[in-house]
Amino acid sequence: MDIVPALVRSTFLVNAVYTESAREYGLTQQQGQLLCVLMAQPYGMGELGTMLRLAKSSLTGLVDRTERNGLVRREPDPRDTRAVTVALTPEGSRLAEDFYTETCRRVERLAVSLEPADRDALAALLGRVVAENEVPLVFLSS
Repeated sequence: MDIVPALVRSTFLVNAVYTESAREYGLTQQQGQLLCVLMAQPYGMGELGTMLRLAKSSLTGLVDRTERNGLVRREPDPRDTRAVTVALTPEGSRLAEDFYTETCRRVERLAVSLEPADRDALAALLGRVVAENEVPLVFLSS
């Protein structure tokens, strides 16, 4: 298989697993991404928009829905009183950890047939592609 179909098909595969996992936790795929990003630390709306590659209005709607579900909260930004940061609530933190752990387990199972050396090589190559294309941090290393 050539590189383009391999990358595109692997994206579909990972997205399907990610979406299924999110659904089982009562989340949309984007809410799952938001929670995973916020596991590292609270972020401002501008930073979140860049990391999740969402327009301001789409991000506002995503944060609004996730906040109504009690998973995130807006807090005043200590560096800029006109801005807010978005942080996980205690419930959001628990759900994010569970979702992240389960999703990692499921994605890891996708490569179960590969030998350890092949898995390491694949991870290294994909890591280079991601780094060279400045993909935002959406999922932490397991």
